[in-house]
Amino acid sequence: MSVTIDIVGLPTGRIAFAPSPLAELCMALHALSQPAHHPGLHSWTTATTAALDPCLADRLLEGDFMWRGSFSDIFMPFAGIPGGTGRPAATLAEELDVLDRLDDERFVMAALEHCWLALYNEGTAASPLTDPAARTKALEAAAARGPRQLAFSLRLLDDTAAVRGWLRRLLEDCDEAFFAQTWRRIEPRQSADARHKAEVLRHKGLPAALREVSAALSVDPAERVVTVDKMVNGSATATDPRIGAGLVFVPTHFGWPHLMVLHAPGWRPVVHYPLGSPELASAPGSVELLQRRMEALAHPMRMRLCRSLARAPYTTSELAASYGISAPEVSRHLSVLKKAGLLRTRRQGRYVQHELDLATVARIGSDFIEGILR
Repeated sequence: MSVTIDIVGLPTGRIAFAPSPLAELCMALHALSQPAHHPGLHSWTTATTAALDPCLADRLLEGDFMWRGSFSDIFMPFAGIPGGTGRPAATLAEELDVLDRLDDERFVMAALEHCWLALYNEGTAASPLTDPAARTKALEAAAARGPRQLAFSLRLLDDTAAVRGWLRRLLEDCDEAFFAQTWRRIEPRQSADARHKAEVLRHKGLPAALREVSAALSVDPAERVVTVDKMVNGSATATDPRIGAGLVFVPTHFGWPHLMVLHAPGWRPVVHYPLGSPELASAPGSVELLQRRMEALAHPMRMRLCRSLARAPYTTSELAASYGISAPEVSRHLSVLKKAGLLRTRRQGRYVQHELDLATVARIGSDFIEGILR
C-alpha cells in the first residue's frame, strides 16, 4: 500500500520546502487532543493544556474532529487555491487570509472529509451543500461521533459563512493563547530544515532530498513518480492544470510519528513530514502476552483496522462500511484485538465505539506505531 504522486514534467523549481504556521497549528491542536500519539511532547501538551482557558478548551471540542482523528485539508489552504502560489505564507494571519479565499464547497468538503475519506480522496463525493443524500450521510457520520460533532456539522451546512468566521476567531485565539509563543520557538528550526533540504534538492537531486525527508519516501529511476510508503492507497498529480503545478514538503515539529500526504483531487499534493523521531518508552511484558498481541496484529485486515482505530473511535458499522467487509467480520477482528488487550470500548449514546489503546501498542514497538500512524 502506498500513496503515489505523479511528477512527470514537473520542473525542479516547482518542488518546494517551506514551513506552514497554519499546518503546524493543526498539528499542535492534534497533539493536545491526542497526547498518546506524541509521548515525546508530554511536557508541552501537559503544560499547555493546564494553562488553557476553559472557555477556549470547550470551543476547541466543537471542531476537534478536524484535527483529532484526521487532519483536515483546510489547514493547508495554499494547496487548494487554483492559480495560487501553491506555497505556505510566512505568517498565520496571511495563511488565514488564504483560507478565507477557499470557496464554500471546497471548505465544507475538506472540513467534513472524515465522513467519506475514500470518496473525498477519489474526488467522487457529492457536496453536502447541494446534494440531500450527501448531507444526510454527513450528518449520520457526525451523529456517530457524538452530539458536539453533529451540532457543528449542522451549523457548518446551514450557515457556512458563520462557521468560517467562528473557525478563524478560534484559531486566532489559539495563536494568542499559546501558539504564537510556540511558533517563535520552533519556526527557526523548521525554516533551517526547509533551506537545507532545498539545497540538497538543488545540488544532489530529488532522490537524495527525499531520503533526507523520510525513509518512507522514494522516487523511481526515471523520476516520474514519488512513492510514499503508507498503510493506505492513494494517488495524486503535481501537474494538474486545474490547480497549477507544484509539490510542497512542509516540516512539522509536532508531527511525529505522522507522515501525511494531501492527495485530494483538485488540490496540489503536499507532504507533511516530521522533524526527528523520538524513541518511545517500553515496558517488559510476558512472552505469552507478547505472542498473543503480535498474532492479533499480524492479520492484514486487523492492521488496516488498527490504522483507523489509532486515530479515533469507530463503531463496527463504520469500520465495515470503510473497509467493505461485513459487520460480523469486523466484530470477529475486534474480538481478537480486545482479547489481546489492545482495544478500549466505550458507549456514546446508542453507539458502541472502539479505539486502539496506543499506550499498550506503544510498548510493542515504535515501528508499528509509526507504520499505522504514518
